[in-house]
Amino acid sequence: MPSAPHPATGDLGRRIVARRLQLGLSRQDVALRAGAAPGYIEYVEEQSATVGVGFLLRLADALETTVQELSGGAVDLPRGAGRGARRARMVELDETMCWTLLGDHGVGRVALALGDGPVVLPVNYQVSDGEVLFSTAKDSPLATAAGTEIACEADHIDDAFSKGWSVLLVGTVRAVTDEESARRLREAAYSTPWAGAERDHVMVLAPRRITGRKIVVPDAPGDSD
Repeated sequence: MPSAPHPATGDLGRRIVARRLQLGLSRQDVALRAGAAPGYIEYVEEQSATVGVGFLLRLADALETTVQELSGGAVDLPRGAGRGARRARMVELDETMCWTLLGDHGVGRVALALGDGPVVLPVNYQVSDGEVLFSTAKDSPLATAAGTEIACEADHIDDAFSKGWSVLLVGTVRAVTDEESARRLREAAYSTPWAGAERDHVMVLAPRRITGRKIVVPDAPGDSD
Protein backbone atom coordinates (compact mmCIF):
# COMPACT_ATOMS: atom_id res chain seq x y z
CA MET A 1 0.00 0.00 0.00
CA PRO A 2 1.21 3.57 -0.67
CA SER A 3 2.77 5.23 2.37
CA ALA A 4 0.65 7.80 4.18
CA PRO A 5 2.97 10.78 3.77
CA HIS A 6 3.81 13.48 6.26
CA PRO A 7 3.30 16.96 4.83
CA ALA A 8 5.99 17.60 2.22
CA THR A 9 7.90 20.81 2.80
CA GLY A 10 9.05 21.58 -0.76
CA ASP A 11 7.44 21.76 -4.18
CA LEU A 12 9.53 18.83 -5.44
CA GLY A 13 8.47 16.70 -2.46
CA ARG A 14 4.80 17.53 -2.98
CA ARG A 15 4.97 16.62 -6.66
CA ILE A 16 6.74 13.33 -5.88
CA VAL A 17 4.13 12.39 -3.27
CA ALA A 18 1.23 13.32 -5.56
CA ARG A 19 2.60 11.32 -8.49
CA ARG A 20 3.51 8.32 -6.31
CA LEU A 21 0.02 8.17 -4.80
CA GLN A 22 -1.54 8.63 -8.24
CA LEU A 23 0.30 5.50 -9.38
CA GLY A 24 -0.54 3.63 -6.16
CA LEU A 25 3.13 3.13 -5.29
CA SER A 26 4.76 2.88 -1.88
CA ARG A 27 8.10 4.49 -1.08
CA GLN A 28 9.61 1.02 -1.24
CA ASP A 29 8.21 0.57 -4.75
CA VAL A 30 9.69 3.87 -5.92
CA ALA A 31 13.01 3.13 -4.24
CA LEU A 32 13.24 -0.22 -6.04
CA ARG A 33 12.43 1.36 -9.39
CA ALA A 34 14.88 4.22 -8.89
CA GLY A 35 17.69 2.17 -7.35
CA ALA A 36 17.61 4.12 -4.08
CA ALA A 37 17.03 3.47 -0.40
CA PRO A 38 13.44 3.90 0.86
CA GLY A 39 14.78 6.24 3.52
CA TYR A 40 16.18 8.55 0.85
CA ILE A 41 12.80 8.66 -0.94
CA GLU A 42 11.26 9.64 2.41
CA TYR A 43 13.91 12.34 2.88
CA VAL A 44 13.34 13.82 -0.58
CA GLU A 45 9.57 13.83 -0.07
CA GLU A 46 9.59 15.41 3.38
CA GLN A 47 12.55 17.80 3.27
CA SER A 48 13.48 20.71 1.02
CA ALA A 49 16.11 18.51 -0.55
CA THR A 50 18.52 19.32 -3.37
CA VAL A 51 19.02 16.22 -5.50
CA GLY A 52 21.40 15.46 -8.34
CA VAL A 53 20.32 15.40 -11.97
CA GLY A 54 21.14 11.69 -12.30
CA PHE A 55 18.89 10.71 -9.41
CA LEU A 56 16.14 13.06 -10.61
CA LEU A 57 16.20 11.35 -14.01
CA ARG A 58 15.89 7.92 -12.38
CA LEU A 59 13.13 9.18 -10.10
CA ALA A 60 11.16 10.65 -13.01
CA ASP A 61 11.47 7.33 -14.86
CA ALA A 62 10.37 5.43 -11.73
CA LEU A 63 7.30 7.67 -11.46
CA GLU A 64 6.54 7.39 -15.21
CA THR A 65 6.84 11.14 -15.71
CA THR A 66 9.48 13.71 -16.66
CA VAL A 67 12.01 15.84 -14.81
CA GLN A 68 10.18 18.89 -16.14
CA GLU A 69 6.93 17.77 -14.52
CA LEU A 70 8.56 16.89 -11.19
CA SER A 71 10.46 20.16 -11.03
CA GLY A 72 7.44 22.27 -11.96
CA GLY A 73 9.02 23.56 -15.14
CA ALA A 74 5.79 23.02 -17.09
CA VAL A 75 3.43 24.62 -14.58
CA ASP A 76 2.86 27.89 -16.45
CA LEU A 77 3.34 26.58 -19.97
CA PRO A 78 0.48 25.93 -22.41
CA ARG A 79 0.01 22.19 -22.84
CA GLY A 80 0.47 20.36 -26.10
CA ALA A 81 3.15 22.58 -27.60
CA GLY A 82 5.44 19.65 -28.43
CA ARG A 83 5.80 18.07 -31.86
CA GLY A 84 4.30 14.68 -32.61
CA ALA A 85 6.55 11.73 -31.76
CA ARG A 86 7.77 9.15 -34.26
CA ARG A 87 5.91 5.82 -34.24
CA ALA A 88 3.24 7.18 -31.91
CA ARG A 89 -0.10 5.37 -31.95
CA MET A 90 -3.55 5.95 -30.50
CA VAL A 91 -5.15 3.22 -28.39
CA GLU A 92 -8.65 2.93 -27.00
CA LEU A 93 -8.92 2.49 -23.22
CA ASP A 94 -11.34 0.10 -21.56
CA GLU A 95 -13.66 1.34 -18.82
CA THR A 96 -11.52 -0.06 -16.01
CA MET A 97 -8.45 1.80 -17.23
CA CYS A 98 -10.49 4.98 -17.67
CA TRP A 99 -11.50 4.92 -14.01
CA THR A 100 -7.93 4.11 -13.00
CA LEU A 101 -6.60 7.14 -14.86
CA LEU A 102 -9.28 9.41 -13.42
CA GLY A 103 -8.19 8.35 -9.94
CA ASP A 104 -10.33 9.30 -6.98
CA HIS A 105 -10.02 13.07 -7.51
CA GLY A 106 -8.56 15.65 -9.84
CA VAL A 107 -9.23 18.60 -12.12
CA GLY A 108 -11.25 18.28 -15.30
CA ARG A 109 -13.73 20.14 -17.48
CA VAL A 110 -17.49 19.91 -17.83
CA ALA A 111 -19.34 20.80 -21.02
CA LEU A 112 -22.99 21.81 -20.85
CA ALA A 113 -25.56 23.56 -22.98
CA LEU A 114 -26.89 26.95 -21.84
CA GLY A 115 -29.52 29.16 -23.35
CA ASP A 116 -26.97 31.17 -25.31
CA GLY A 117 -24.89 28.17 -26.40
CA PRO A 118 -22.46 25.55 -25.08
CA VAL A 119 -19.93 26.31 -22.35
CA VAL A 120 -16.91 24.44 -20.95
CA LEU A 121 -15.93 24.99 -17.31
CA PRO A 122 -12.93 23.76 -15.26
CA VAL A 123 -13.92 21.86 -12.12
CA ASN A 124 -12.43 19.92 -9.23
CA TYR A 125 -13.95 16.45 -9.21
CA GLN A 126 -14.22 13.54 -6.79
CA VAL A 127 -14.96 9.94 -7.81
CA SER A 128 -17.22 7.89 -5.54
CA ASP A 129 -18.93 4.55 -6.26
CA GLY A 130 -18.87 4.93 -10.03
CA GLU A 131 -20.11 8.52 -9.99
CA VAL A 132 -18.35 11.89 -10.26
CA LEU A 133 -19.01 14.64 -7.72
CA PHE A 134 -18.56 18.41 -8.04
CA SER A 135 -19.02 21.22 -5.52
CA THR A 136 -20.18 24.45 -7.08
CA ALA A 137 -22.04 27.66 -6.28
CA LYS A 138 -25.83 27.43 -6.13
CA ASP A 139 -26.25 29.93 -8.97
CA SER A 140 -23.46 28.58 -11.19
CA PRO A 141 -24.06 27.30 -14.74
CA LEU A 142 -23.31 23.76 -13.54
CA ALA A 143 -25.94 24.02 -10.78
CA THR A 144 -28.57 25.20 -13.25
CA ALA A 145 -27.80 22.19 -15.47
CA ALA A 146 -29.35 19.75 -12.96
CA GLY A 147 -31.44 17.12 -14.73
CA THR A 148 -29.67 17.57 -18.08
CA GLU A 149 -26.99 15.56 -19.82
CA ILE A 150 -23.45 16.92 -19.60
CA ALA A 151 -19.96 15.76 -20.52
CA CYS A 152 -16.95 15.65 -18.20
CA GLU A 153 -13.40 15.30 -19.53
CA ALA A 154 -10.06 14.82 -17.79
CA ASP A 155 -6.66 14.36 -19.37
CA HIS A 156 -2.92 14.33 -18.89
CA ILE A 157 -0.45 15.77 -21.38
CA ASP A 158 3.28 14.98 -21.40
CA ASP A 159 4.90 17.55 -23.70
CA ALA A 160 8.39 16.12 -23.22
CA PHE A 161 7.40 12.84 -24.91
CA SER A 162 4.42 14.12 -26.97
CA LYS A 163 2.02 11.69 -25.38
CA GLY A 164 -0.96 11.70 -23.06
CA TRP A 165 -4.43 10.37 -22.36
CA SER A 166 -7.98 11.66 -22.11
CA VAL A 167 -11.13 10.25 -20.55
CA LEU A 168 -14.66 11.39 -21.39
CA LEU A 169 -17.79 10.73 -19.32
CA VAL A 170 -21.31 11.51 -20.54
CA GLY A 171 -24.45 11.32 -18.42
CA THR A 172 -27.12 13.13 -16.47
CA VAL A 173 -26.07 15.44 -13.65
CA ARG A 174 -28.22 15.85 -10.55
CA ALA A 175 -28.17 18.02 -7.45
CA VAL A 176 -27.83 16.47 -4.00
CA THR A 177 -30.76 18.16 -2.26
CA ASP A 178 -30.51 16.40 1.11
CA GLU A 179 -28.20 18.63 3.18
CA GLU A 180 -26.94 15.79 5.39
CA SER A 181 -25.97 13.73 2.36
CA ALA A 182 -24.33 16.76 0.76
CA ARG A 183 -22.37 17.46 3.94
CA ARG A 184 -21.05 13.89 4.09
CA LEU A 185 -19.96 14.07 0.46
CA ARG A 186 -18.19 17.40 0.98
CA GLU A 187 -16.38 16.07 4.05
CA ALA A 188 -15.28 12.94 2.16
CA ALA A 189 -13.81 15.00 -0.69
CA TYR A 190 -10.06 15.25 -1.04
CA SER A 191 -10.13 19.05 -0.92
CA THR A 192 -12.37 22.06 -1.21
CA PRO A 193 -12.77 23.60 -4.68
CA TRP A 194 -9.68 25.50 -5.79
CA ALA A 195 -11.85 28.46 -6.79
CA GLY A 196 -12.63 29.21 -3.13
CA ALA A 197 -15.43 29.28 -0.62
CA GLU A 198 -19.21 29.40 -1.10
CA ARG A 199 -19.12 26.42 -3.45
CA ASP A 200 -20.98 23.94 -1.27
CA HIS A 201 -23.73 22.93 -3.73
CA VAL A 202 -23.00 19.26 -4.52
CA MET A 203 -23.69 17.90 -8.00
CA VAL A 204 -23.35 14.26 -9.07
CA LEU A 205 -22.73 12.93 -12.58
CA ALA A 206 -23.87 9.34 -13.18
CA PRO A 207 -22.13 8.45 -16.45
CA ARG A 208 -24.00 6.30 -18.96
CA ARG A 209 -20.94 6.24 -21.20
CA ILE A 210 -17.22 6.42 -20.44
CA THR A 211 -14.54 6.32 -23.11
CA GLY A 212 -10.84 7.03 -23.22
CA ARG A 213 -7.86 7.26 -25.52
CA LYS A 214 -4.13 7.20 -24.96
CA ILE A 215 -1.21 8.16 -27.18
CA VAL A 216 1.51 5.53 -26.82
CA VAL A 217 5.09 6.43 -27.76
CA PRO A 218 7.58 3.52 -27.94
CA ASP A 219 10.59 3.89 -25.65
CA ALA A 220 8.98 6.71 -23.63
CA PRO A 221 8.74 6.17 -19.86
CA GLY A 222 5.73 4.02 -19.01
CA ASP A 223 5.10 2.93 -22.62
CA SER A 224 6.06 -0.12 -24.63
CA ASP A 225 5.34 -1.60 -28.03
